[in-house]
Amino acid sequence: MRYFSNKYKAILVIILMLSVGISGMVAQVTFRASAPATVIKGEQFRLSYTLNKEGRDLRLPDMKGLEVIFGPSTSTSYSQSTVNGKTTSESSVTYTYILIAQEEGEFSIAPASIKVDGSNYQSNSLKVNVLPPDKSNSKGQNDSGAQSSAGAPTISSNDAFIRAIVSKNGVYEQEGFTVTFRLYSVYGQIYFETAEFPEFDGFMSEEVPISSNQQLKLERYNDRNYYTADIKKTLLFPQRSGKITIPSGKLETVFTVPSGRKVSTFFGSQEVMAEVKKTLNTNPLTIDVKALPEGKPLNFSNAVGSFSLNSSISTEQTRANEAITVKLEISGTGNSKLIQNPEVKFPTNFETYDPTINNDLKVSDNGLNGTRTIEYLAIPRYEGKYNIPSIEFSFFDPSSKSYKTLKSPEYNLDIAKGDPSKASTTTYVNQQTVKVEDDIRFIKTDAPVYQSKDAFFVGSLIYWMWYLVPLVIFIAFTVLNIKRAKENANVARARTKKANKVAIKRLRVAEKHLKQHNKEKFHDEVLRALWGYFSDKLSIPVAQLTKDNIESELSNYGVEQGLINKFTDILNSCEFARYAPVESDTEMDRLYNETIGAIGEMESKLKIK
Repeated sequence: MRYFSNKYKAILVIILMLSVGISGMVAQVTFRASAPATVIKGEQFRLSYTLNKEGRDLRLPDMKGLEVIFGPSTSTSYSQSTVNGKTTSESSVTYTYILIAQEEGEFSIAPASIKVDGSNYQSNSLKVNVLPPDKSNSKGQNDSGAQSSAGAPTISSNDAFIRAIVSKNGVYEQEGFTVTFRLYSVYGQIYFETAEFPEFDGFMSEEVPISSNQQLKLERYNDRNYYTADIKKTLLFPQRSGKITIPSGKLETVFTVPSGRKVSTFFGSQEVMAEVKKTLNTNPLTIDVKALPEGKPLNFSNAVGSFSLNSSISTEQTRANEAITVKLEISGTGNSKLIQNPEVKFPTNFETYDPTINNDLKVSDNGLNGTRTIEYLAIPRYEGKYNIPSIEFSFFDPSSKSYKTLKSPEYNLDIAKGDPSKASTTTYVNQQTVKVEDDIRFIKTDAPVYQSKDAFFVGSLIYWMWYLVPLVIFIAFTVLNIKRAKENANVARARTKKANKVAIKRLRVAEKHLKQHNKEKFHDEVLRALWGYFSDKLSIPVAQLTKDNIESELSNYGVEQGLINKFTDILNSCEFARYAPVESDTEMDRLYNETIGAIGEMESKLKIK
């Protein structure tokens, strides 16, 4: 019986393997619908259904407001490729219909159905937004393709322009919003040459990825239909309150437009097209940033957005000298990269380490969306029962305009006696503070020192030193304090004097990041060093510093324009490199040496009284 049982099991396994193999060989059927997202009332557009196998009995849904005037026309495509000696082939059938929109508004196209090998399959549904036509029958009749005095075609400001569009008006400090630079044109053939987008002084910025091969879309603006494309989209976090201006930028474009001339061909008279170059300027924006309201919690973490908190601990029962990890996961949407780490209050005789941080974030219109994970590592050095209090995380929620506090559970730890050989006493015990109320003190192991009973303290050298040393220290401190008071009488002069030292100190931090190949932190430190240097040197707060007022102040002090341009180039290089593709260490090293040299040259020429 056991023999037959095993035999039947083997046959069953073989049948299952064959069925899995056959099912894997059968290609999955895909049936997709596609149409423009936006069309114009009275104009024709295409509705296509693509099937990767032969099908029959295609049934269209009822399409209210849309009329089918032609179709279907059927086309078949076939492709074959060979990779590593394995040949694969794909074929598809496309059914195309010509439709015309009879009414304005948004219309839904329900799924169509088709039969493949006796089974019914449905396509995806679509939404089509129908725009009203322009008042003039031909786009740009009054402006487009206007002739200059020389007869060359021109493009008016109404035919093509760029708008800077913000996702929110009136935001709080640290609240995320996006600014989108969108191109509007009545022409469908556009080429870009160079772009100079404005800088975002006063904001922390994150670029929003935009597809390089995006299709032009129709959009109605000021009672006119335009082809549109998003050129640049940036997520911004304002770093201070008040009115912050985003200056204008520009984009060099080339348009293919009708020239106004016609030529005769075999097929009849045709319009001659011409290329017209035009510089488009973005509109400047002023963002009104509101300060965070009063009443910040004591444990406010600089977080603005909508968040949730999840905490966990690796174990609550372990031995002394064995590590414990507390993990916090802060999830949600907001300024996640700028959040300060919540405080975890470990017992006093736990050895703690700097937390490790991992950001799994994606850029969205309202901020960085995802999870920030913070892991705190601590090592208990003695056995006993301990408590880690509840961890609090406070943030400001712009939607409710209020502060919110999230709390983790508290953790009760049971630490058993551990292996003494694992204790790093040389690095830990020296850091302990023996409290007055402790019952056990450190045992003194030094040899005792004996003193004669005939020796008297009063009148001895040590006795007089108790009086003389404090007197000398007091006199020295008074003289030094008077000297410092004179030097610091002019605060601006003191800051100016220390500007070079502070900048060099910051550049040493940048040098460490350079050696670690950390591009982003390197450029951040170089920028911080330069902005701080000019703030101290020119006695201007960092928040009020701009490249323009730096150049103006330096010119007033007689600094050569070449040296001013050198600092401007360094600032531009750092700001661009933070979001540019990774550059070589040689380029970063060149930028570092150039910054050191520029500051040294500035010190020798800039003498501010």
